[in-house]
Amino acid sequence: MSDFPVILASGSPQRKEILERLGVDFEVKVSGVEEIVHGDPEEVVLANALLKARAVAVEGSLVIGCDTDVVVEDHIIGKPEDEIRAREYLAQLSGRTHKVFSGLAVIGPDGDQTRTGVAASEVRFRDLSSHEIDRYLSSGEWRGRAGGYAIQGRGSALVAGVEGDIANVIGLPVRLLLELVPELDV
Repeated sequence: MSDFPVILASGSPQRKEILERLGVDFEVKVSGVEEIVHGDPEEVVLANALLKARAVAVEGSLVIGCDTDVVVEDHIIGKPEDEIRAREYLAQLSGRTHKVFSGLAVIGPDGDQTRTGVAASEVRFRDLSSHEIDRYLSSGEWRGRAGGYAIQGRGSALVAGVEGDIANVIGLPVRLLLELVPELDV
C-alpha cells in the first residue's frame, strides 16, 4: 500500500466502495466545486476531475479527483433533476449504445505532480418498454446518477452489454487509476 495518505475528492458512495474493495486506505473530502456542464465531453470530465482534486489538495497526500458523464451523440446528458427528466433519459438510451466517460486527476503527495487521463466505455441498452421504465423509476435508483441509471444496481437489468471497464461506468475507472498510480499497489 502507499506510504502517504490518500484523499478521495468525492462524496460518491460508488467511488468510495470501489476504493474500499481495492483495499485502499483513504479519507473522503468533498470538493463542493461547481462543475462544468457544457463542452467536449472528454474535456469536461477531465476539467471537473482536476477542479475537484485541486480543491481538496493537501501537501503530503495523494488526491484522487474523478468525474463521470453519460454521453449520447456527443452530448452530455448528466444527472436528471427530476423523474420527468429521468424518464426522458431512459427513453433516449433505450435500444441504443451510449458512451460513459470518466476523467481522472491524481495530485501527488509533493503537490506538483499531477497525472490525468480519461476512460471511455460503451453501454448498450436493451429496448425498454414503458412499463420497464416506470418500474425502474419507481425504485428511485435513478436519483443522483449520470444518465439516470445505476449499472451496479437495478439498472443492470436495463443493459444488454458493456464494452470497456465496468468500474468506469459505475464511477471510478480502476484500470486507469492503477495506470496513473501504480504506487497504490493493490
